[in-house]
Amino acid sequence: MDERYYLHHYQGKQTIKDRVESIGVPHPEVALILRNSQPVEFSYLVQPGDLFSIYPYLYNLKLSPSESLLPEYPLNKPKLILDVHLGKLARYLRRFGFDTAYRNDYQDQEIVEQAASEKRIILSRDLGLLMRKKVKWAKFIWNDDPKQQLQEVFERYQLSKYYQGESRCVNCNSKLEDVDKAEIVERLEPKTKKYFTEFKYCQQCDKIY
Repeated sequence: MDERYYLHHYQGKQTIKDRVESIGVPHPEVALILRNSQPVEFSYLVQPGDLFSIYPYLYNLKLSPSESLLPEYPLNKPKLILDVHLGKLARYLRRFGFDTAYRNDYQDQEIVEQAASEKRIILSRDLGLLMRKKVKWAKFIWNDDPKQQLQEVFERYQLSKYYQGESRCVNCNSKLEDVDKAEIVERLEPKTKKYFTEFKYCQQCDKIY
């Protein structure tokens, strides 16, 4: 784990959430804060001489809901929403059957509002977006390569246990339907027609998989 130490000087009353985000760490990335070895909430008002230890999501240690500052996710299977920097990651997640909202013209406030109303986890490369007060479930994406990003998300949210072989349309996120080869055979390329027998269809995009 990357350990860093900061000495803070400030005026007036400030919460530990304010101080943590002042050094560039969004609150959805913080799982545990210890003040002089005792856990505190984000609302704790920092006092002179306080010593804090701040921890991210702990992959090898399961915190109880009462201990963790990360709010419990309410849905059985994660739904996601991605910022404009993560288009390729969105396609990968859809290919694995995860309900993934994405547009290349999303505004930050739109992402925050949609995430709240649809109970979606925000994935972003923008620290400022994740610091917005209304953001509840979110993860900063560290890697540049989309395949490594996918692995990062799979590990953080244990997505392997939700994958049952289904897929969504990589273009529009709609659920795919099984389609009989005979119904679409005239649209297939010669080699596809020869070597493949199982197909899926997106009604929204009129696309064959």
